[in-house]
Amino acid sequence: MVIDLHTHSTESDGTDTPAGLVAAAAAHGLSAVAITDHDTSAGWAQAAAALPPGLRLVRGAELSCASDDGTGRRVTVHLLAYLFDPTSPALAEEQQRLRLERRKRLRRMAERMAADGFPVDPDELMAGLPPDAPAGRPHLAMALIKAGVVASVDEAFARHLNDGRYLVPRTDTPVERAIAMIREAGGVCVLAHPFAASRGPIVSADVVASLAAEGLAGVEVDHPDHDPDTRDRLRGLAKELDLLTTGSSDYHGTNKTVRIGAETTDPDVLDALVERATGVEVLVGGA
Repeated sequence: MVIDLHTHSTESDGTDTPAGLVAAAAAHGLSAVAITDHDTSAGWAQAAAALPPGLRLVRGAELSCASDDGTGRRVTVHLLAYLFDPTSPALAEEQQRLRLERRKRLRRMAERMAADGFPVDPDELMAGLPPDAPAGRPHLAMALIKAGVVASVDEAFARHLNDGRYLVPRTDTPVERAIAMIREAGGVCVLAHPFAASRGPIVSADVVASLAAEGLAGVEVDHPDHDPDTRDRLRGLAKELDLLTTGSSDYHGTNKTVRIGAETTDPDVLDALVERATGVEVLVGGA
């Protein structure tokens, strides 16, 4: 079985529609795929309606969270939430807040870049997004590519989107609160790419241990941004803390070079996640 538990569609910052995402999963021989768009479950219904026969769909989201890194500094962490009830009031309210804040942030960044001479139209950028989409910097990166300023999303981030002149902070959900909300909504939580230092500051092993005590179910070990030594270290930590270990591509369509199913999760781990969830069920195409 080939299982990929971290993918993105056009409902956040991927390039495949939700229907295209499940079609790509089937075409690449996956037996199960999770749709985990940033701070939204908007793609669930579209993915479910287009689910190819036999493919299992794990409905989820990637939540933007804030955490202490273990030294007192606040850093961004990402939480993969699976099989939760998206109508749970506290969670739905927080996800709406995050989406609105993301849109305001993206517009302000585009305005700053336009004022500095970049060929970016903030109105055009925002008009091209679905009304409730969780807008993010990758959308601005794609606008820069379209304008011929950069050749790739990675180049856009490296040259411009982490620049303090344009970067606008946001108020993410405290990760402990996010875990509590997902559990209250019947879901299970896995910490996404926790030791991916190439992305920026990361949390310490002690922080992962504290999150395990708060109800974190697992850690994403096999991820394109984790080298072999990092994977070994994280796998050892997971064993010590009795956490599940997942593997995922973090697929974004053509926005990244990583193909869907490039990293995978053991079937027994998916079964364990499903057993702990009471929010929504895994869907099976053709069932």
